[in-house]
Formats: sequence, structure tokens, C-alpha cells
Amino acid sequence: MPQKKSNSIKWIAAIGGVAFFALLIYLSMRQTQQKYEVCVAFKGSTHCATAAGSTEKEAVSSAQEIDCQLLSNGRDDLMVCLSREPSSIRQLPQ
Repeated sequence: MPQKKSNSIKWIAAIGGVAFFALLIYLSMRQTQQKYEVCVAFKGSTHCATAAGSTEKEAVSSAQEIDCQLLSNGRDDLMVCLSREPSSIRQLPQ
């Protein structure tokens, strides 16, 4: 009798593990539904970065942060760069 109980616990754990990983994969793919290329012009230089996110705002913000980090020199420049509108925003196909 203990052998049957042990096997059923193993099956339940295996099914639970598979379900957990399937849920993780589903949620990961769902989070990156929007993909954008954002170009930022700052202090005479321009940089374009691509980012994905669950919403347009999240994707654009992430790409702009990448651009500004590469174009700015120090925290103050970074804050000024992030407060400006990007020079171009383009949605990319999935």
C-alpha cells in the first residue's frame, strides 16, 4: 500500500511541475506583446534602441531609457534626456 501512495505523490508532483513551467512560459510570452524602436536625439547625438513590453508605454519607456543611458553623461544628463520626447517611435512586427 505505501508503494501506491508514493507513486501517486510522484505523479502529482510531476504534473504540478509541468503545469508550473507551462504557466511561466505563457506569462513570459504574454508580457512581451508590444515591440517598439525608439530613437532619441540628445546633445547632438542620436541613438535608436528596441524594447518589448506588455504595453506600448512600457516598451517605449524601456527603449528610451536604453537610449538615454548611452547618450547621457551622468545622472543629471540622464534625467534631462528622459524628460524629453523621443525623436521617433516605431512599432515593430512580432
